[in-house]
This record gives sequence, C-alpha cells and structure tokens, in this order.
Amino acid sequence: MIARETIINLVLAVILLAVPLIAIAVGEPFYVTLSTRVAILALAAVGLNIALGLGGLVSFGHAAFFGIGGYAAGILATHAFNAEPMLFGFEGTTSMPWIWLIALTVCGLVALPIGAISLRTSGVYFIMITLAFAQMIYYFAISWPAYGGEDGLSLSVRNSFPLINTAKPLPFFLICYALLLLAMGLFALIRGSRFGAALQTARQNDTRLAAVGIAPFNIRLIAFIISAMVTGLAGALFADLNRFASPSMLSWHMSGELIVLIILGGKGRLFGPLAGAMLYVLFEYTLGGITERWQFFLGLILLGVVLFARGGLLGLLAGKARHG
Repeated sequence: MIARETIINLVLAVILLAVPLIAIAVGEPFYVTLSTRVAILALAAVGLNIALGLGGLVSFGHAAFFGIGGYAAGILATHAFNAEPMLFGFEGTTSMPWIWLIALTVCGLVALPIGAISLRTSGVYFIMITLAFAQMIYYFAISWPAYGGEDGLSLSVRNSFPLINTAKPLPFFLICYALLLLAMGLFALIRGSRFGAALQTARQNDTRLAAVGIAPFNIRLIAFIISAMVTGLAGALFADLNRFASPSMLSWHMSGELIVLIILGGKGRLFGPLAGAMLYVLFEYTLGGITERWQFFLGLILLGVVLFARGGLLGLLAGKARHG
C-alpha cells in the first residue's frame, strides 16, 4: 500500500508542474514566473534541509551561499557581455551549466572553512557564528563597487542552456523543476544511505556515533558543504529568474526565509521544502495584494505550525505516516 505522504508528495509535484502548463495555455505567463520562484526557493530549502532536517544544524548563514550563487551568475554573465577578463585572465560565460558548476565549486570552497570553524560550536553559538559569516559576506558585497555595491548587479539577458530558449518562461521553469527533482533525489539518497544514518545519529547522539569509530565532526562538515552547494545552485537560478543579483540575497532575512520554508513544510521531509515554498509564495502573493504587512499573518501561521503541527504541512496531512 502506498504511504499517504508519498501520495501527497506526488500531488505536490504534479500541481507545481501543472500550474505553468495551464498558465501558458490560458495566456497567463505571470503564473509561470510565480511557479519558477516556488521551484527555486524549494531548491534552496532542500539544500538547507540536508543540514537542518537531517543533521540538526540550524544554520542562519545559508543566505551567504544563496547570494554567492547569484553573484557567480551575475559576475560571469557581466564579463561575458563586456568581453572583459576576470581575475587571473578567466573569461566570463553565459552558459548555465558552466555557471552552475562554478557556483557549486565556489560555494563548496567557501563552506569548507565556514563549516570547519562553525561546527566546533553547537546550539546558539553555531547559529550566531554562521550568521556572522553571512553578514561578513553581505557587507563585503555591498562595499564592492565593481559589481554594483548596494545597487546589486543586473544581468543583460538570461543565461543560456544548450538547445533550450531560456528567455521563454516555460522552458526556464522546466529547467528549475528538473533541478529541484534532482536535488530532492539527492536528499532521498543521502537520507537512505549509511552516511545519512550517521548524520541523523550525530544529530541525536554524537557520543554513540563516535563510539563506533565515526567522527561526528567530519560527517557534519560534509553535510554542511553539500547543503551549501545545493543552496548556491538555487541562488544562481534565482539571479537568472530576476536577471539581477541583489545584496538582499545575502541578507540574514533570506536565511530566515529558508528556515521558515522548512518549518512550514516539514523539517526533514522529502517534499517539505516544496510544500513550504508553495505556502510561502501563496501567502506572499495573496496576502501581499491585500496588505503590506502580510508577514504578520505569515508569522501567526508559523506560530500555529510550531505549536500545533510540529511536522509542518506534510506532517499535518500525512499524520504519522513514514516520510515519503
């Protein structure tokens, strides 16, 4: 018998795919862009869910990786457009696969020292150190006039993908949707692996993990790096969606937003980030059209989830069903 949560997951995946297709059929491309935003935010939250949902690492600094991915896309595209070499003579590019590879690499390299330092602490100290690193990168970005400073960095055109017209809303959405599914597949693979079991054991009792000869620090560091890389990939897509890399992508507000998505959808659940992103964007669009203070009502809903539905939306709908 198919688990209830698995059915819910399939419904969510179908809904996200169906909305843009219907929107194109009825001539409403705005809803394609809205769906693309859902997919990208969900992708970023999947990255954080690896650290937070599986490892219990409450990182308040993942906006740093989200922003680094966005600026990687913006900087590479800018140099390609201006035909100006970057540092050490490297040329820019507008090819999405190359941009993604560079964004993943840079985020991984940045996450290594941040994780190595932050993971020597725990609890509120870990939260504050990750926040401090993110704010350092944020202030570095706004004080870097070569790439827009406080004004951010505009992309002249959306970056390219082989054989696909990314300038059209639907093809770009399908790219983001496919990457989201791949990221959720990676999450499921990690969760079901020996590495994932060790990571979840480290969250519950790192002394027990150390007793069997596995270093909890190394497990957490690898998970933190993978988490940062996935979030950075989402940042590159977000910059392409808006054709703009903004310093706000690096702000602590962005980190908080990603945590909210996971809590709303269900921490540690496969489709929790997607459910959370759907709810968040729905509230942003519907309540935002009514009042500028829509976050107040979102806060009330978040409070209700924390108090009465600890498993998020998926936990509420699926009950005690096994994570799908």
